[in-house]
Order: sequence, then C-alpha cells, then structure tokens
Amino acid sequence: MRVLVPYATCDPKSRLSPVLSAPERRAFALAMLCDVVDAVRAVGYEPELLVPEPLDVARDVEGDSPLGDAKTPGDANGSIDTLASLTQIVDDRPLTAAVNAALDGPASEQAVVTADLALATPTALRRLFAVGGDVAVAPGRGGGTNALVVRDPAFSVDYHGASYRDHRRIAAEAGLSVGVVDSMRLATDVDRPADLAEVLLHGDGRARAWLVEAGFEIDDASEGRVGVERS
Repeated sequence: MRVLVPYATCDPKSRLSPVLSAPERRAFALAMLCDVVDAVRAVGYEPELLVPEPLDVARDVEGDSPLGDAKTPGDANGSIDTLASLTQIVDDRPLTAAVNAALDGPASEQAVVTADLALATPTALRRLFAVGGDVAVAPGRGGGTNALVVRDPAFSVDYHGASYRDHRRIAAEAGLSVGVVDSMRLATDVDRPADLAEVLLHGDGRARAWLVEAGFEIDDASEGRVGVERS
C-alpha cells in the first residue's frame, strides 16, 4: 500500500501561535511528522511526503531550536535520519487538489495520513488499514478527516469544511462502501493550544519529548478540562 503524508512546509501550525513562535511551530511540526513517519514505518510501509515546496530536512531541523543554542528538542540528529530518505512529492496547489493528483496513480490501495497525528501508533494505523470498504476513514474531532484509505479510483477527496461528512457523500454518490474506524489516537490532530494537553497526557514519542523539553507541562488547577502551562 502507498501511504501519503501531506505536510505544510510554510508557516505550519499557525493556530499554535499563541503559545509557540514561528520557529518553534516549525520544530514542533517536524517532531509530529517524525512520529507519524515512525508509526507508518512500524506497520511496514515507507511513507511519501506531499509538500508544497521541498523540505530541506537538515536546514529546517537544525535551524529551529526553541531553546536558543540548544539542539532542537526531540533529537535533531534522529529527526534528520528519519526524514532525509523520504520521497517528496512537490505540489503547491491547495491540499485537496494536491492529494487528488497524488492519488491519481496506478496503486490499487492508497492511504493519506495527516502529519499532525502526534498520538498515532502502529496499532491505530493497523486498525485503519484493516477496515473494509472501498474507502476507510478515520474521522477527526470537529468533522475533519485525519486519515483514510482509498481502494477505488472513483473516490476523490475534499478537505474543505466538514470533510468527514463530505467524504461519505462523495463515496455514496460514486456507489462506494465506507468503513469507519473509531480511534482516539487517529481522531486527535494537534491544531490548537488546548490540543497540546492530549500530547502530554497520551503521547510517548518525539512530539511529547519536544513539549517537555520546551517547558510545557499539564495544568490541572482548573475544575474543567486540563490545560497546559509553560515554565
């Protein structure tokens, strides 16, 4: 199976700007990408990056430390080793057009896994890949689509708005069956400051190590949902 991982090389994770600077967001996004790549490889597949511009791994990893002269949290050398050998598909069109173009190939089974699934594990991905149907979907919180498997070329993606609903509609209009996997780990994409708490609570990869080294910790002082604070 072919596995595509779309990754935004320009100003990634802008909605984390209240708690992370632009260089920190790039470094943290790379840490999450490494976690996704590690999980895909552990299942037995070699992912391909789908990027709007080429990712210069050595430059981007070594140049984005949030801790001054310190190495980028999460092991810069390990990140370079993880990402340097990946095939990169460069397409600067919007996400929907770029993914559809990448899926328009000879592979009979293709997956798309977003790069911000910091909690993704090999077990969670195996569950998705094993789900039946012409299309298998892992919904995200809030109506998005965090990962999917396409087994019929009649299907096309549409990542605008409530994409999970739209993908079910697209499949139905094409007469395709849809399998759904209910997975907390695949449903948790990291976009907003509140999402960092999920990484600290449930993560065990590079993204969590990055946050801890950058000074983030759980703040459970409130009576409601836990948050994060930075020392």
